[in-house]
Amino acid sequence: MTLALDPSALIQRYVAGPHRDLVIAAMDADPVWCASELARTELLIAMHRLAGSQITAQDLWASARDDWDTFVVVPVDKLCLATAVEIGATYGVRSVDAIHLAAADRLPRPVKYATLESGQIPAAAALGFEVVSPAVQ
Repeated sequence: MTLALDPSALIQRYVAGPHRDLVIAAMDADPVWCASELARTELLIAMHRLAGSQITAQDLWASARDDWDTFVVVPVDKLCLATAVEIGATYGVRSVDAIHLAAADRLPRPVKYATLESGQIPAAAALGFEVVSPAVQ
């Protein structure tokens, strides 16, 4: 199986939060991690905001960059963006969420999709993903 991670879930790997154990367990259970090309940017910006100091941000970024080399990165290209429009219009999700879902939709099935964004859950389920989220546990 493949585990696609939305940045809302992925950040739990690096910053302690209430759903960290859920994300770590999902990542430990599946050696194939995927994310959209946009996810790295979102992740690093979120880490910077949460870090509290530049030194802490640099440490978090280093951990994320080390892991990122092991990810299958789905490009955000014209096809991905066109699919994101369809997903956003059909399921009413935010543009950025539609892009992450569209990227995951390009992966061969079966796919688990990890997110903490409750608005993504119905769309992810409708796309045929097994959803990893505290809202469905």
